[in-house]
Amino acid sequence: MSRIAATFARLAAQRRLALIAYLTVGYPRLDVTPSLVQTAADSGADAIELGIPFSDPLADGPTIQAASQQALKGGTTVARALEAATAARKRTDAPILFMTYLNPILAFGLQRFCRAASEAGVDGLIVPDLPPAESADLRQAAVASQLDLVFFVAPTSSEASVAAACGAATGFIYCIAVTGVTGARAELDPGLLPLIELVRRHTNLPIVVGFGISRPEHLEALTGKADGVIVASALLDAIAQSPEDPTARVREFLTGLRPLA
Repeated sequence: MSRIAATFARLAAQRRLALIAYLTVGYPRLDVTPSLVQTAADSGADAIELGIPFSDPLADGPTIQAASQQALKGGTTVARALEAATAARKRTDAPILFMTYLNPILAFGLQRFCRAASEAGVDGLIVPDLPPAESADLRQAAVASQLDLVFFVAPTSSEASVAAACGAATGFIYCIAVTGVTGARAELDPGLLPLIELVRRHTNLPIVVGFGISRPEHLEALTGKADGVIVASALLDAIAQSPEDPTARVREFLTGLRPLA
């Protein structure tokens, strides 16, 4: 059983919502990424999503775009992201997923990237701009390297699109909580719960909600409905408030979002 599957199975038995923390590799500095991964895991995150910065992040809002630009200016590359993941894996047993766009993977080489990610201790890939219908090559490379491949569904997705994503995905299904790009929001989209119900009809994989998750109330509202949440922009916003001490900000934010038991 993969780390991702084992984590969701354990949390389901405990009737707990998985909390996945998103961090941009290289933000606020490349050298602190491994320690931030460890701090997030020690502060209540059940898994870590590491964003590899890209110059044209179509699905990302201002917060992640700004973090990505700073990381790129700081010299973060795919190769250095792999090095950071390798160092992070030595600090935690929590599942680690890469979030990146298709172009950086293609530039690195599909099979080469998947092999390197697996060797670094990464457990899965999230590729926002890869439709299931065009994913065969990456899916093959991911399977060969024992990596899960996560696909997105949104409140605007047709049932056929939901079925296609569910049929192609492994690991979990990423449900977009709101229409539009990433960014912390006060309220969840009213179309989210019907979307979760639709996805349940097409898969037994865990359902994870992301985009806009930023408050304890969001976790409370989704407990018993989804299997996990991803917090991204709100966590990066917290880091931005005190970039000279990002470890403390990660700890403070995550324990405030869901206090440690």
